[in-house]
Amino acid sequence: MGDSLINANPIIYEKTGERVLEQDDFDDNVEDKIDNREVFDLIRNINDPEHPLTLEDLNVVDCDNVHVNDDENSVEILFTPTIPHCSMATLIGLSIRVKLLRSLPPRFKVDVKISPGTHASEEAVNKQLADKERVAAALENSHLLSVVNQCLKSKRSSG
Repeated sequence: MGDSLINANPIIYEKTGERVLEQDDFDDNVEDKIDNREVFDLIRNINDPEHPLTLEDLNVVDCDNVHVNDDENSVEILFTPTIPHCSMATLIGLSIRVKLLRSLPPRFKVDVKISPGTHASEEAVNKQLADKERVAAALENSHLLSVVNQCLKSKRSSG
């Protein structure tokens, strides 16, 4: 990356509040299905590859665009790049996919897509993210894997 930013002045959005835990959340005898909010909590703090902000801070991901069907073992994430020509869209999608593949039980089929109409190369990026062989090949590239891992690295919250 050079010194120039693709989106030098992104809008920063208010974060969703923390999940309120119920007593049943601590009961091992209660079946706890994976839901939209649980998956959103997995991806909300992924770091943007360009800014020291999270995908939630930039409104790239939000809970309304997380769709989980625990009974059918499926997860669909729609994400919205900050600008229509964002060159980081594939990397962001790849980071979301890797986070979910590492965090969810292997029974889940994970689909990560750009929100319709929000990116100039939406179809091409979606095709790349849906191609398991291309994703696997990308993750064999040590530099690319390093960049993805930086996006997934936890940052200590100061507030």
